[in-house]
Amino acid sequence: MQLIDRMRDTMQLTAEKPDPALLPTPKQLRRSTIAAVIGAAFIGVGVYLPAEYGIDPTGVGNVLGLTEMGEIKQQLAREAAEDEAVHGGGEQSSSLMEDMFGLFVGAAHAQEAWTDTVTFTLAPDAFTEVKMVMAAGDIVEYSWVAEGGRINFDLHAHGDGQSIDYDRGRGTTDGAGSIEAPFPGEHGWFWRNRDDSDVTVTLQLRGAYSEIVRSE
Repeated sequence: MQLIDRMRDTMQLTAEKPDPALLPTPKQLRRSTIAAVIGAAFIGVGVYLPAEYGIDPTGVGNVLGLTEMGEIKQQLAREAAEDEAVHGGGEQSSSLMEDMFGLFVGAAHAQEAWTDTVTFTLAPDAFTEVKMVMAAGDIVEYSWVAEGGRINFDLHAHGDGQSIDYDRGRGTTDGAGSIEAPFPGEHGWFWRNRDDSDVTVTLQLRGAYSEIVRSE
C-alpha cells in the first residue's frame, strides 16, 4: 500500500513539473529585459521630454510636433503659476494615464495647420516688424524659430490710443505662446539681429486677425 502511495505521489509531481523546453532561458530573459529598458528610454527621451518640457535631444519630437506642444505647455504652466501667485489656486493632481491621454490629445492639437507662415532673414544689426491687425478680444497663437544665430525681440501692441508690452527677449532662438488683444490695433514683434551672422526667422500664426503687416 505504501508503495502504491509513493508511486502516486511521484506521478503527481511529474505531471505538475513544467516542460523545461517551454521555459525561457536566462539569456532570453536578459534580452527581453534589455529590450524593455531600451523601449522605455526611447519613449522617455523621444516622446515624453519633448511633449512635456519642449526638450528634444533626438529630434523625434520636432518631427512629430511634440516639441512645440511641450514649449506651449511650459509657457502655459509659467502663466498659470504667475496667475496662482496673484490670485491663489487649488491643488491639482494627475495620474500617469491622464498624462499619457493629455499627451496624445495635445499631439493631435499640435498637428493642426498654421494659418500663416512668415519667413525673413536679417543681416547683422538689421531689424524689422511683423504685426497682426486684431480687434479687441481676438486671440492669436504663435510659434517661431531663429536659424543661423540668435535674435532680440519685443512683442508689443499699440492702437486706439493705447499700448502694451507682452514679452521680450535677448539672444533667443525660439518662442511660442498666445496673445489676447485687450484693444484694437497692431499686435506683434519688433525683431533686431545683434548677432554677427545672418539670422532667418520663421514665424507661424493661427487665430483671429484681419491681416499681417510687415515694416522695416
